[in-house]
Formats: sequence, C-alpha cells, structure tokens
Amino acid sequence: MSYLSVIERYREHYIEIYPLLESLIHALVEHEDWQRQPNTAFVALCRCYSFAELAYVLNKEGLQVSANITSKGEYLKGEGVSRANRPYFTALEGSDISVVITEPYISLATGNLCVSVMMKSSLSDIESQYVVVDINLCKLIEYVMGDRSRGRFSGVFKAGYSVIVVSLFTLVIVLVYNVCIDISQLLFNLGVNNDPLKPFGIIIFITLALSIFDLGKTILEEEILMHKDIFRHSSTRRTITRFISTILIAISIEALLTMFKASLGQSEYSTPALLMMISVIGLLIGLGVYVFLGAKAELMLVEAQHQRNQKAT
Repeated sequence: MSYLSVIERYREHYIEIYPLLESLIHALVEHEDWQRQPNTAFVALCRCYSFAELAYVLNKEGLQVSANITSKGEYLKGEGVSRANRPYFTALEGSDISVVITEPYISLATGNLCVSVMMKSSLSDIESQYVVVDINLCKLIEYVMGDRSRGRFSGVFKAGYSVIVVSLFTLVIVLVYNVCIDISQLLFNLGVNNDPLKPFGIIIFITLALSIFDLGKTILEEEILMHKDIFRHSSTRRTITRFISTILIAISIEALLTMFKASLGQSEYSTPALLMMISVIGLLIGLGVYVFLGAKAELMLVEAQHQRNQKAT
C-alpha cells in the first residue's frame, strides 16, 4: 500500500484507531512481566497486536534508558539517545494527557512508516518513566480494514497479471512483425498488382497492436506496479476509465478507416462505419456519466465520513 493511501486511511479512521492504540500501550505497561522481562512482555503483546514494531523506555528528561525491543524480543541499540525534543515527549511532559500518538513519520530504526504511542508509567519505584511503542502504520491499516488475508495473496495475483501482460506484449510483437512484413512487401512491389486498400489493412493491424499494447500497459501499471486500493471507488473508476478509453481509441480509428474505404467507392462500408461512430458516441457518453456519478457518489461518502468524525469528536 502506498504511503499516501496509508496516511489518508489513518486520518480517516483516527477516531476508531485511537482507543485501539491506547489499549495496546495500557496492556503493555500493566503486563506482569514488563518490569522484570520487558522483551517477554512485548513479544506477548505483539501476538495480539501484530502491528506493534518497537518498544523502549524514556526517563523524565527524555533520555532513552532501555534498548529498542523488537516484536521478536530482540534488543537493538538505542539506549542513551535523547528523545527530549520529540513532539510526543514535549506533548506529554507536564500535561494531563494520558496517551500521546504522533503524526506519521519514517522510523530511523526500521525504515517503515510508523506512529509512536507514548504513555507515562507509574509502576517504577525509582522515577517516572515514559513507555513508547512504535506502530507499523501499514500493518495497522491492514488490521483495521481487515485486509491482511488479501495481502498474503498479493504476490500470487501479481504473478497472474504478469503472465497476462507478457502474453499481451508477445501478441503485440507478433502483430508488429506481420506489419513490418506487409510494409516491406508493399514497398518492394510498388506498381505490381497492388491492392489500393492494402495500406488500410496494415493500419488496422497497427491499431490493433496499439490497443493491445495500451491494455497490457494499463494492467501492468494498475495491477502490478501501482497499489490499487480496492476500498476506494476512485481506484476502480480509474481502471475502468483507462480501459474504456483504450477501446474508444481503437474503435474510433477503425471507424475512420472504414469511412475512408467507403469514400474510395466501396459503399458497403458506409453503414458499418456509421454504426461504429454511433457506438463511439454511446461509449463516450456512457463513460462520462459513469465518471460523473462515481465521483459524485465518492464525494458523498467522504462527506458522510467527515460528518461522523466530527460528531465523534
């Protein structure tokens, strides 16, 4: 999932996510093994909250007094680093807020997009401590959206689309090869019983190759190279728009060539050319209506979600 989509989803569902992260850090601080074996406590927490990534402890001056604990219970360097200037520390220090959640950022420890959850711990007998847990934001959104199972099969889906794209591009190569042969024959046999309509046949093959290539390119970009958010209507609308646009271009060129044939004296092509142009107009109108209604429906959904968030706050 792209980082922009993840951040957008996070802000959209922040009202629902906040209690989840609040319960997470409370469960960690109140765990019976947290004071004696923090790595054991954090591993146990990660079994329930698979999106938890790192945990560490700060003193009241913002100095990290523990190593970074991973979800596997391993200790990474980080002890002794000052976090006093971090926004989550300054927001929680000296305030009545129980839990602070940062804005999304790139973690220097893992390189992932994450947010940090911080809570003041009163279980220490020595001094006040601040417990911080880094949350993998991509995994969190997948967890909240119920998208974890589909994510496991994304490699299989991409492999299937890759086979289809390779097959389409192979077909394009075959068509271009045949076009090159026809053009060479046309050039080297000028004036020798040449069919005046043969160039139109070559153009038809070129148009067909262009349409297939554009279709393969669309599948490659939409399903393999780019992340497609199936929960967004705009994502599906973009794919359908690109696909229909490819068909529109192909039919328009074919209709134009058929009209040229009719103008050269083959009147039997007049009706098919007219019908194809009418089909192009119908497809264009239908596509415009689909894009307009789809965008309007998505805007209504976004406004409804915004109103729910305002009521919740």
